[in-house]
Amino acid sequence: MDKIRVKLHIGGIDYYINTDETLEYTVSLGEKIDKRMTEILRSNSLITANQAAVLTALEIADELEKANAVTDNFRTQISEYLDEAAKAKNERDYYKRELERYKTEVSFKNDQINLFAGKTKQENDE
Repeated sequence: MDKIRVKLHIGGIDYYINTDETLEYTVSLGEKIDKRMTEILRSNSLITANQAAVLTALEIADELEKANAVTDNFRTQISEYLDEAAKAKNERDYYKRELERYKTEVSFKNDQINLFAGKTKQENDE
């Protein structure tokens, strides 16, 4: 994707940035940052724009760290679920093989019983 030049108005100052992102996405980010800075500035009249920018950056960094922690936790859980699913599949496959082995064994035993009883498989099926 080609870089685009976007004008963002944040904290009363215009910023021109080059980005690979879409115009809509970049403007949306700028608006969110401006809104947060404005909220911080309104909450305390003694805070400067630079301080509001730093506090905004800290809030966003905190959210990012918490989101990353949640994402890592989900990845760990998914990995554990996949491991459990693989074990369950292996166990299922084992029992399927065992069931087939028992079916074959039962069939063989039935054939032996019929042989000892003097019946052929054809007579038994009738």
